Amino acid sequence: MATAHDVSVRRATTSDVDALLPLFLGYLAFYDAEHPPESARGFLAERVESGDGIVFVAESGGRALGLAQVYPTFSSLGLQRVWTLNDLFVDPEARGAGTGRALVRAVVAAAREAGARSVQLSTAWDNVEAQALYEAEGLVREREFVTYSLSLA
Repeated sequence: MATAHDVSVRRATTSDVDALLPLFLGYLAFYDAEHPPESARGFLAERVESGDGIVFVAESGGRALGLAQVYPTFSSLGLQRVWTLNDLFVDPEARGAGTGRALVRAVVAAAREAGARSVQLSTAWDNVEAQALYEAEGLVREREFVTYSLSLA
């Protein structure tokens, strides 16, 4: 297993999509949103190729250990960019070695460099391990706003 100092994080390119696919499928399965691998691969490849999403890959020894996918958007209230950290997943065998932390820190650093006002995210209410990581990295649980969703499927 890699240690935190062995993990490097960089922006993914189209050549990383196949290596990231098992991680993305793991993320989808974690949230009970399973899709055919070819559909998931197409979605991930399109995000990377189009640039409407920014995908980060954490790796060690040439092996992809984790991914984070961000969607840059805007805040009308802040009149600035906001980055939504939509997906973060670490290979279960690589957990506990700082991979998730490295991904969060890379996202925050890149958002800051891009002039974003904030980084926002949502996670399952029972995903307490992820919540502990996010809070340890300075993200604050939202208490001002309530989030709603309407499925159009």
